[in-house]
Amino acid sequence: QVQLVESGGGLVQAGGSPRLSCAVSGSGFSITRMGWYRQAPGKQRELIAVMSSGGSTVYADSVKGRFTISRDNTKNTVYLQMNNLKPEDTASYYCNLLINSRNYWGQGTQVTVSS
Repeated sequence: QVQLVESGGGLVQAGGSPRLSCAVSGSGFSITRMGWYRQAPGKQRELIAVMSSGGSTVYADSVKGRFTISRDNTKNTVYLQMNNLKPEDTASYYCNLLINSRNYWGQGTQVTVSS
């Protein structure tokens, strides 16, 4: 059974550079795609970063140049490095994996950026 556990959120000052982690448990599967979403209060959940199994990445314009998605296969972990945070980056962040045509979600981690 695949489970995703996120960590790394919290209260951060504007300009800060936290890193979110998404640890994946389970075995015997191949990840087709991994991504990070976020949802701010009163807004829809949006896709901000995605990486294919081949390593190609796509970013939302709002985070391009500031956020980086990566994975460590030895640790079964997906990361989101966030740099130069802004107050408008305040949201709940969710990792998402596509495995065997099924979507798996983390529980979400809150990131609050203070100005």
